[in-house]
Amino acid sequence: MLARNAESLYWIGRYVERADDTARILDVTVHQLLEDSSVDPDQASRTLLRVLGIEAPTTPLDLWSLTDLVAFSRDTQGGGCSIVDSVSGARENARGAREVTSTEIWECLNTTYNALAERERAAKRLGPHEFLSFVEGRAAMFAGLADSTLSRDDGYRFMLLGRAIERVDMTVRLLLSRVGDSASSPAWVTLLRSAGAHDSYLRTYRGTLSAGRVVEFMLLDRLFPRSIFYSLRLAEHSLDELMKRPHNRLGATAEAQRLLGRARSELEFLRPGVLLESLEKRLAGLQETCRDVGEALAQQYFHSAPWVAWHDAGHSASLVIEEGEV
Repeated sequence: MLARNAESLYWIGRYVERADDTARILDVTVHQLLEDSSVDPDQASRTLLRVLGIEAPTTPLDLWSLTDLVAFSRDTQGGGCSIVDSVSGARENARGAREVTSTEIWECLNTTYNALAERERAAKRLGPHEFLSFVEGRAAMFAGLADSTLSRDDGYRFMLLGRAIERVDMTVRLLLSRVGDSASSPAWVTLLRSAGAHDSYLRTYRGTLSAGRVVEFMLLDRLFPRSIFYSLRLAEHSLDELMKRPHNRLGATAEAQRLLGRARSELEFLRPGVLLESLEKRLAGLQETCRDVGEALAQQYFHSAPWVAWHDAGHSASLVIEEGEV
């Protein structure tokens, strides 16, 4: 597979996951601001912007200004990504990799992007919930189409790898926003709902809510697809398949593979009951791992140097440069 196609598929997976997760988080925050008059809108808005890595303005924030920044803003400041930016990024990458994606996936992303302007106008009249539900539904449709229309080849694995790494990063951001909260704070319920984990958590722990168990569930659960451990294991498996040697006798030979394996094993063999002791440091380490894995993948697969060959043409040599493959 060409390096540019591999990179496009990887970022399609990341951008769609980012749009979905951002819509989920914003939707829960909007409902909290509407339903609970004791919540300070400015403080809650700044917490959310910090989670998403979006630069907060100096002026006071409310529900509407928060939605403008997180959902509708173009070229978001501070390194974060609004929902519109994320959908646009996924569509542009899909347009550049049409030969390795299905028609259904392209039509899903293109239709979603073209519907955003109308949905935005409706949201400004009726409220943001319908817009956010639309994005969540389209992300679910994209995931279903990817699973049902793509061959399980390297392209699919790059998309799955991007989705898994983005999911780790967004879950880490959510947990970081709650570091320091009391064990009985209602913010832990908000966190579970933002990750779509509330129902699964209640079934797992029979309705008992505590900060330690919420952190344990979101970090370590082996069965919930949005937990950090599950996503790390999925990313690691996808990378093993890409390298086509999942049982290397010498262990991890690539930097990204080593980083993912180390992060997964540190969680897998963590002693029970110690999660809250150094939670912020542990989460910061996982966030750094996501950045390092992204850079390692770029070096290994996406930013390959051109392959150079000299061909003898009579008495002169001609330089032929071909795009590298992964």
